[in-house]
Amino acid sequence: MALSAFKKRVDDLLKDFEDSAGGSSKVGNHSLSQAAFGMGNFPEAKALHLEYERVHERITSLSKSLGLQLEAMQIAVHGVDVTFDNLDEDLRYRFHEILAEVNQERDEMLNEQTKRDNKADQTDAGY
Repeated sequence: MALSAFKKRVDDLLKDFEDSAGGSSKVGNHSLSQAAFGMGNFPEAKALHLEYERVHERITSLSKSLGLQLEAMQIAVHGVDVTFDNLDEDLRYRFHEILAEVNQERDEMLNEQTKRDNKADQTDAGY
C-alpha cells in the first residue's frame, strides 16, 4: 500500500515536472539571440551572449537529466512493486538506457569542466 502511494507520488512528480516551465522541452525552446545583448560590434555583448548560451545549454541538460532520473525512479519503484525480474522487458531496457544516458551526460560534463579548469590554470600561469 505504501509503495503504491509512493509510486503515484513519483508518477505525479514526473508529470508535473514535464508540464512545468522547468521541463526540458520548455527550457530548451527558450533562447535569446545575440541581438538581444546589443547590436553592433561590441565584444562584451558577444562574450555575454556566448556565456548565456553556455549556461542555457547547461540548464537544458540538467532539466533533461532530472526528467530522466525521475523516469528511472518511476520504473525502479514499479520494479520493486512487481520485483525487477518480473518487470516488462521494455521497461527493464528503458531503465538501463536511462542509466547509460545519465552516466554519459555526467562524464561529458566532467570532461568539459576539466578542460575549462585546465584552460583557466594555463591562463592564470601566463601560458
